[in-house]
Amino acid sequence: MKHIFFVEDDLSLINGLTYALKKEGYEVENARTMAEAETMWKAGRYDLVILDVALPDGTGYTLCEKIRQNSKVPIMFLTAADEETDIIMGLDIGADDYITKPFKLAVFLSRINALLRRSGDFMQTGETLSLNGITLELLNGEARKDGELLELTSGEYKLLCLFMENPDRVLSPDQILASLWDCDENFIENKTLAVYIRRLRMKIEDDPGAPEKIVTVRGMGYKWSTGDRG
Repeated sequence: MKHIFFVEDDLSLINGLTYALKKEGYEVENARTMAEAETMWKAGRYDLVILDVALPDGTGYTLCEKIRQNSKVPIMFLTAADEETDIIMGLDIGADDYITKPFKLAVFLSRINALLRRSGDFMQTGETLSLNGITLELLNGEARKDGELLELTSGEYKLLCLFMENPDRVLSPDQILASLWDCDENFIENKTLAVYIRRLRMKIEDDPGAPEKIVTVRGMGYKWSTGDRG
């Protein structure tokens, strides 16, 4: 049974979503303040964290940053903070997904299922893949650049896998988004994908301003370039 940590102070939302998640077979624990969340996080073991941005004594952004200091657990923001700058900040500090209120319950549950599947998939193969100085250790869900471990979120890792498993192939934004979230509809806007691409480039490119691995193909999408011109 997957264990979800839900940090939210709206009691009606807590009750409704906890009921829905338990019907899906998940175990749910809730914290309503930053202080309570920090204590519970240290004492518990969770498979997914869902955070609101606005908490009575702090922000979900701060809690996300603290969790990312020592954990790769999938993190989702579920919040009314729907400005583009809010979304970019949430993804930049390490969240794997960002859903704004109001939202459809079916979409919320689909995205949770996708995050947990994606996290579990990392342990299902023993292969190693190396290209352009980047090595994927698929057994343990890790990536290295020139031998140095890269600190990637699960979303960044899945995106890197997608590119490296399709070298020199142009992938459209729709293809990338469908692979990342396993959804039947495009619930994620292209601006969110652009944040993922930029964040991943910052970690794997020698010069993120002039990327040589993940390159933009104008009007078509992105591709992992091996540098092979033949």
